[in-house]
Amino acid sequence: MSHPPTLHTPRLLLRPFSPADAPAVAQLAGDREIAANTLTVPHPYDEDMAEAWIAGHEGAFADGTRAIFAVVERSTGELVGTVGLVIAREQGRAELGYWIGRPYWDRGYCTEAAREVVRHAFEALALHRVYAHHFTRNPASGRVMQKLGMRHEGRLRGHVCKWGVFEDIEVYGVLAEEARPGGEPGPGSAPPPPAP
Repeated sequence: MSHPPTLHTPRLLLRPFSPADAPAVAQLAGDREIAANTLTVPHPYDEDMAEAWIAGHEGAFADGTRAIFAVVERSTGELVGTVGLVIAREQGRAELGYWIGRPYWDRGYCTEAAREVVRHAFEALALHRVYAHHFTRNPASGRVMQKLGMRHEGRLRGHVCKWGVFEDIEVYGVLAEEARPGGEPGPGSAPPPPAP
């Protein structure tokens, strides 16, 4: 298989990106707020960047290093964001990443899409661990991770540099044996970390 499968949730379709998605990706990811809260999305972000990003997905899935999904509203067919896994197969783990375009915030789409991709990681890819991180200054992303049943595993101080500023990140993770159907928190799930 050269590209990820298509996954379904009650409201969303998670499918491989196509070149035709580049204008929508550029529009959504071009929002400075998206770039500000993700480590790898630059700003400004244009259609050529979106095309190059999409072009790399098929090869990365084929070699087992990434599985990137377009998050699409089932009712409208509109692209709303992305969710994906960076896979370290030899370690049995994957890093979860996501962003949802600002017009689609506060609808629960991020949690719904990420929950399905975590399920896919454990059930279809047979991984042992899925982890994720967010900037400490972006607790909304941490709330998504908590809803997925991930445990807060710690804060890495000054761990990444974004736009010339060293940032603290919060790290979350969940093991296959902790995951429960429906995405309820597993045993020992931690409350949100205290504010700095």
